[in-house]
Amino acid sequence: MKRAFPMVVALVLAMAVNRPAAASPQSFEGVISDTMCGKKHMVDAKTDAECTSMCVKAKSPYALVVGDKVYTLSGAQGELEKLAGHRVRVVGDVNGKTIAVNSVAEVASH
Repeated sequence: MKRAFPMVVALVLAMAVNRPAAASPQSFEGVISDTMCGKKHMVDAKTDAECTSMCVKAKSPYALVVGDKVYTLSGAQGELEKLAGHRVRVVGDVNGKTIAVNSVAEVASH
């Protein structure tokens, strides 16, 4: 038993050091769109908000356009629907090109 204890301690420490840190939420500012249209909406007769809503109803996920980047948004569907086409600040956890939305709020346009 005395010989096993140092090995167990070493194993626990090795596991703690090699464990990836939990990602902390990040903040992004951009415009709510959808993944099909991205930066440029394709329906000329509709506003950006109307086009986004139409595309989301056709199963295109909401997206956040930040400069040249387009992030897929997951969660907070009710808030995203209200703010489609608007400039917003999204706080969430990023995994690749997807943001799991923790909060979303409209910001003043530039």
